[in-house]
Order: sequence, then C-alpha cells, then structure tokens
Amino acid sequence: MKAPSHSSTSSWYRATSDANTVPPQVAEQALEWLVELQDPAAQPEVVDAWRYWRAAHPDHERAWRRIESVQGRLQPLATPATAEIARAALMPPESRPRRHAIKTLAILAIVGGVTWTAREQTSWRQWAADYRTGVGERRRIVLSDGTTLMLNTASAVDILFTATERRVRLIAGEILITTAPDREAVPRPFLVETAFGTARALGTQYVMRARPHDTDVAVYAGAVEIRPRDNPARKLVLQTGYSASYTAQTISMPTAASKAGIAWTEGFIVARSMRLDDFIAELGRYSRATLSCDPTLRDVLVSGSYPLDDVGKVLDTLATTLNVRQQVVSRLWGHDEIRLVPPGAR
Repeated sequence: MKAPSHSSTSSWYRATSDANTVPPQVAEQALEWLVELQDPAAQPEVVDAWRYWRAAHPDHERAWRRIESVQGRLQPLATPATAEIARAALMPPESRPRRHAIKTLAILAIVGGVTWTAREQTSWRQWAADYRTGVGERRRIVLSDGTTLMLNTASAVDILFTATERRVRLIAGEILITTAPDREAVPRPFLVETAFGTARALGTQYVMRARPHDTDVAVYAGAVEIRPRDNPARKLVLQTGYSASYTAQTISMPTAASKAGIAWTEGFIVARSMRLDDFIAELGRYSRATLSCDPTLRDVLVSGSYPLDDVGKVLDTLATTLNVRQQVVSRLWGHDEIRLVPPGAR
C-alpha cells in the first residue's frame, strides 16, 4: 500500500522550525497518515503500511516525530478537524496560516457538528494560546509592561492587556509571575484568570498552577488577592510565604509555601521524604511516557534533587537507589508506559 496521496505541497509547514530539515510534501504525507490511522475503520494493513512509510526514509520519521512532539497523545478523532489541529499546533502563534487553521477548526466544530469534550476544548485552547510549552519544556516571557512569566511543562497562557487592566489567562499548566509596576498614568491591575476565578497581584512574585478541580497559588514576594469565580465576596489576601488553593466557590486555609515549589524554574524537582507515588506523578508531568509505580512501592520515601531535563536518568537513579526495576511497555504510537516494580515482579 502506498502513502496517502497529496495534490500539492502545503505552505503551512514552511513556518515551522523543521522547514529546513523535512520537505513540506513529507510533512503533508505525515498529516494524511494521521487522519488515515484515526479512522475507526482503519484495517491492520493500513497500520503496517504506515510503519513501512515511517521506516522508508529518515525524513518520514522526523516528520512523524514532529507531529507527536507538538500534539502529545494522539486523540481518536476521525474528522477533518484532526488535521487542522495538527496544522495549528505545528505553526508559531504569530503565523497567519496558523490563525487560518484555528479559524477553520472553529468552523468545523460549530458548523460541522464536531462534538468536543471539555478535555478536548482545553487541548484546543492550549494549541491556540498566545504562548505555550510542550511536555518537559520551560519558557521565559517578558510582557510589554516588563512583567516576566516563566511557563512550566505543558502550560499555556493568553495575554489580554487593555487600557484598564493587565490580564493573563492561565489555560493549562503552571507559571511563575514576577510583576512589574505599570507605567501607565493610572496603573492597571494585574490579574491572572483561571477556570475557577482570578488572582490579583499586589507587588508580587508568585506561582499559579491550574489543576482539574482547583487552582493553586503560592506567594514568594508581596501578596495576592484571590477571588473565586462564583463567590467573589469570599476573597482572601495571601501574604508572602503562604500558599492556598481555590475552586469556583471556596478558598482553602493558607499553608506554608515551600521553596521546593519553584525548583522547576531552575530545572529540578526537589523531594523531601515524598511518597514514591506522589513523586512519580510529579515527575510524569515532564515526560511523554506514562509513569507509575507498583502499589507495593507507593509508600517508599524519596528525597533529593533531580534534573527535569533527563527523566530517564532520574528513573535510572531511582531504580538503583530504591532497589527497584523499570517495566517498559511500548504502545502503537511510540508511546511508552514505564512502571517501577519490585525486583522479582513480572
């Protein structure tokens, strides 16, 4: 079976960082394979042909890896929107073709009757965000007012500055904010918005992390005023050295903010007598592989400072120091599942 046909070389790929190493027509083929493979009716021979195509030339493998790197786990959506998502993800935020792809995706979702779950909507918003990071990536951004944002792994933000306010929408992930004084004649408030409410900076350095059921805030300088979305009267001013989480209705009691909570900005994860299952869950945020540990090991305690840029090395270190071994399973899309198990486990 031959690779899916393509009528012309698309221009969308020329704006990506891989434009000089992967021919655009090869990138187009990779996208067509993406749609072919996500068809529920795809036969085993289609998968075999795709594997043959990937192995036929290094450019094919690079093009496919590029799609995986920007799209994460491929979602089983057998619609034209899938290709538009991939196109949008592969292009820089300021790219005109990317904006066109996002617009096309919105039309497909509304007019074409594509059904999106809340998770898929969040993923789409991440790909369409003003700034974003991939899994394991960190990025520093300086905003127009001098405020700096440090984006942690798999994070996404939109920036909305107006004449009356400075607003950042944290769509996913975690950010460290170091606010700058506003230079406008009438200083504008600096707000970070999440699905559960807003946090207003009061001369501040702080971390915000968007989680499925709440938002966590940790203040390292100044103070932050938290207002839950559906209960703004229940506000809280969080002072230096404290952290709290909030939902759309409530705010937790403040607790001490750990300096280890911002170790990721220096490229490390710091553990102090952390349960192994909690450590693995945190480490897994920086890995494209799915990480877990055997239930019998979950209460083993982990301490130390570990580099986030080499998750494999961290797992090797854990295997040696804790006398466990790694059980690796490779799935169809080249996605690995790595589980730490006792030495004699099968």
